[in-house]
Amino acid sequence: MDHKGRQVRLQSVLANSHLDALLVTHLPNIRYLCGFTGSAGALLVCQNRTVFFTDGRYKEQARTEVQGARVNIARKPPLVAAAEWLKANGKKLGVEVLGIEDRHLTVADHSQLVNLLRPGIRIRNTPALVEQARMVKDSEEIRCLAAAAQLGSSLFDVAVKALGPGVRETDVAAELEYVARRKGAEGMSFETIVTSGARSALPHGRASTAKIPANGFVICDFGIILAGYCSDMTRTLHVGRLSSDAQRMYDAVGEAQEAAINRVSAGVRVDEVDRAARQVLGRSGLGKYFTHSTGHGVGLEIHEMPRVAAGQHEPLLAGMVITIEPGVYVPGVGGVRIEDMVLVTGDGCEVLTPTSKEIIKL
Repeated sequence: MDHKGRQVRLQSVLANSHLDALLVTHLPNIRYLCGFTGSAGALLVCQNRTVFFTDGRYKEQARTEVQGARVNIARKPPLVAAAEWLKANGKKLGVEVLGIEDRHLTVADHSQLVNLLRPGIRIRNTPALVEQARMVKDSEEIRCLAAAAQLGSSLFDVAVKALGPGVRETDVAAELEYVARRKGAEGMSFETIVTSGARSALPHGRASTAKIPANGFVICDFGIILAGYCSDMTRTLHVGRLSSDAQRMYDAVGEAQEAAINRVSAGVRVDEVDRAARQVLGRSGLGKYFTHSTGHGVGLEIHEMPRVAAGQHEPLLAGMVITIEPGVYVPGVGGVRIEDMVLVTGDGCEVLTPTSKEIIKL
């Protein structure tokens, strides 16, 4: 990964944003900028230098992983170490305005930072500068995401074999997660969703001890982490006889997803992609049961910018990786969701999750 290049580009953004430095405290942003994968750190990006702060637990790890930044090992929390270092060195570095990631700082941490830096350095809340840079993936990130999607997709067969009437949802999730680890996944991108029967109407229901009924939909939504990057995919199966209403619901969601995928291309706004899915479900009379956004960015975190939703006007750019996941959830009856990861290209998109979307009937 070109960590030094990312820091240089961020320094240019700081200059244009009238910031002398940015204190990065969100761990995924730190990893993106310098490569550190530990659980305690702060990265101070100034106009002409970058300093990483952590504690003694990560001394060797930081010196092995951190690129493009001086490593400072302190006997105090990284935020405190960074503030004290900046207070001592800020004047000679010309730091008068410090940007912070306010959405990732607690009120207590913000107050502590203000007290430590007094007087002389003004703190300014900043927009999501690093998250904005992370939206467009470079070629190495795209390779990592494609590999994660490929491995994640291969696990669907595991879920299908584990499923059946009377099997607990948690047993299906456990089998899937076990095989994911055996195949090399570092972990799951999020808590695995396996919801069946009436519970499939819960958009973000988690696998429970409920047993899969003899008839109804089963939603399997899961993802893995590989080389730090996440995958995300949803497929919906059906147990027992598939009624005409259930078939209609599944077909409508499939058509909505296809319409949204076909709308994805560089230059298209995210709300246009969302609208394409909603129009299909609206014509099917199921629009009121689509209760969440059509998708989101994926990368070092499972939910990243941009958000593919109504009211969002971000234009898609080549190199973005987003999900397309319309769904229908009828309370007391069940739900259907179909989700793929797609890579935005100049003239369309590439679907990264290759698993068939033909409904599987068990």
